[in-house]
Amino acid sequence: QVQLVESGGGLVQAGGSLRLSCAASGGAFSMYSMGWFRQAPGKERKVVAAINWSSGSTYYADSEKGRFIISRDNAKKTVYLQMNSLKPEDTAVYYCAAQWRGTRYVNPLAYEYWGQGTQVTVSS
Repeated sequence: QVQLVESGGGLVQAGGSLRLSCAASGGAFSMYSMGWFRQAPGKERKVVAAINWSSGSTYYADSEKGRFIISRDNAKKTVYLQMNSLKPEDTAVYYCAAQWRGTRYVNPLAYEYWGQGTQVTVSS
């Protein structure tokens, strides 16, 4: 069983930056690929970025390439999402998720564990 707790969300102006953190406990963190998803009101949950459990290779949704950076610190059992050049359309609840030795980054159903989410609001 893995517990995930996100933090770092908040209100920021367009063009600003935020760094989200997701702290894990209760499992072998280094064996999980980690993903960041977001969900805006009335919309489906979509992947933003993911990082592989073994190689550390990363995946980004097209709209986030060049603006967001995902990273992980296995010693701290934490995954991060650095978000730069934020836009109002980035406003959403952001969730982190864990997938056991996974490579299926896009499909939310492939992830076994989820955090409770953290709100990010970008004002124009």
